[in-house]
Amino acid sequence: MPYTNEEGGLLNNFAREPKIYQAEPPTEGQKRTYLFLGIAATVLVGGLISVAFFVSQSS
Repeated sequence: MPYTNEEGGLLNNFAREPKIYQAEPPTEGQKRTYLFLGIAATVLVGGLISVAFFVSQSS
């Protein structure tokens, strides 16, 4: 583990830095999956808001 020696004999430890790489753009399959998950999340949130609205109106 890399460390430095500071004043007074104190050791300062540093975490190892991860290897840096450039991200690749998503593939067509990943884009399709993201689209499906986005639509599913929108439907779920819309459904929950609808249920909350109708339950609050019935009281």
